[in-house]
Amino acid sequence: MWEANLGALVGVVVGATGGLFAVGIAPAILLRNAGELVSTPILGMIFLLVGGPIGYFIGGQIGPRLEGWLGERRGNIFGGVIGGLIPVVSVALWGWYMIRR
Repeated sequence: MWEANLGALVGVVVGATGGLFAVGIAPAILLRNAGELVSTPILGMIFLLVGGPIGYFIGGQIGPRLEGWLGERRGNIFGGVIGGLIPVVSVALWGWYMIRR
């Protein structure tokens, strides 16, 4: 389940880094102010700590399954990016919902 591979490594990097800024994407777009990306530092830190392990887990699972189609290196990298973007997109959509309410 929690196997360590390149997909997991890429997933944790994408999930943690994206989670740090994901909650501020919607306010930054709607208010046209790049400073809104970091306007909620506590939520950003929470989503960094949550998005990292989720990206690690999902990227570590998807990466090896794509190795047959894309090759070992590309499959793991692409799987890690997909796995890391799942929590980032989820948090960004939640942020969009909260700002539009």
